Amino acid sequence: MEIKKIVVVGSESSGKSTISEALAKALNTVWVPEYAREYLTELGRPYTEEDHLIMARKQLQSEDELAARANKYLVCDTDLYVIKVWGEDKYGRCHPWILEQIAKRKYDMYLLTDIDIPWEDDPLREHNLPEERRHFFNIYHDLVLNTGLPWALLSGSQEERLNTALKAIAAQFGK
Repeated sequence: MEIKKIVVVGSESSGKSTISEALAKALNTVWVPEYAREYLTELGRPYTEEDHLIMARKQLQSEDELAARANKYLVCDTDLYVIKVWGEDKYGRCHPWILEQIAKRKYDMYLLTDIDIPWEDDPLREHNLPEERRHFFNIYHDLVLNTGLPWALLSGSQEERLNTALKAIAAQFGK
């Protein structure tokens, strides 16, 4: 059976990890956590541009390993587009290998998390101002539109977001 890869993207502190985990549970499958969070928590120093490449490679490695355990769907908490957006914002560019992998990797659907939930402070987060959150939301909105893949906007409470995601997945792939 072919695994359908569903990617959750969005601004910082918009509930990506929370919905990814809940969605995987509802779909009786596994999810791929955002590797950058684990990496940066253990780094012990400010990150550099080179760290983006390490995080990208490990994100894909995790995705590939967990795909083998997936049940019909694989829920990905971010993909390399997130690292691309992050690198372009921070350094004005993205590593060519990351761009190459974005072109090669195939996904089946995107779920975009809205910024309608309160910001939760976290030492790893950098863009807490409302205009920054809107700026990055707009980037991810344009991104999902330009992929040409099916996508859905997840807004509201956790329950509303989960229901929207499940309905969008059912509409796209059947039950």
